[in-house]
Amino acid sequence: MAVRKLKPRSSVGLYCLCFLFVASSSLMLGPEDSAPGEDSETIFREARRTMIERDIARRGIKDQRLLQVMATLPRHLFVPEEMRSSAYHDRPLPIGAGQTISQPFIVAFMTELLELKGGERVLEIGTGSGYQAAVLAALVEEVFSVEIRAELSARAERILKQLGIQNVKLRVGNGFHGWAEEAPFDAIMVTAAAPKIPSPLWNQLREGGVLIMPLGKPGHTQQLIRARKIGGRQIIEEHSAVIFVPLTGGTQQ
Repeated sequence: MAVRKLKPRSSVGLYCLCFLFVASSSLMLGPEDSAPGEDSETIFREARRTMIERDIARRGIKDQRLLQVMATLPRHLFVPEEMRSSAYHDRPLPIGAGQTISQPFIVAFMTELLELKGGERVLEIGTGSGYQAAVLAALVEEVFSVEIRAELSARAERILKQLGIQNVKLRVGNGFHGWAEEAPFDAIMVTAAAPKIPSPLWNQLREGGVLIMPLGKPGHTQQLIRARKIGGRQIIEEHSAVIFVPLTGGTQQ
């Protein structure tokens, strides 16, 4: 398969590691910072506003639909209750099973790289908390999300139902193999790292489609790439240094 690499077209977050704490995170609001008499929803709403202004829009994210979605979506519902005071800090948080919810900027950055218009069918590999799927669901026609850990998929399903999100289909399985029965997809987002693009996922991407994922070895700095399918070839752009958990299962096939 022919692969052509291009220089990064965006310098936003070029050296952003998704496991770094940013300096501004210590200034974010949480319930512990509330003034007497303030209810938690008011506090979380203000925390979302600050997150958008300080950690996302100010760092170069321009998609207004995306900014509006992340300004209204209750991210705190997707993290364990004991972590909710940190839900709007710009850093990843543990969600159990050795997995994390990505920092808000990385969620925004990866989503914007997909260049979504509104009518797409998107495959997500690595449901995790369900937050990324919820963001995508507000921007596209349909989301198909695969998670290898049944307990995470079940938790994400409960939260999505709680929020009334109906255009996300979840599946427990090995994300390396994608979701062939629902292919082809207009866009694919892989929220875990692998040494190379899994061939089953590439085969499930339509001609002209876009795939976003981190490439590299587990435990090492990886490259967040955008691959366009042009004439069946991989036209790859490198966008940012990141660190993601590894894609589980099948990556050596």
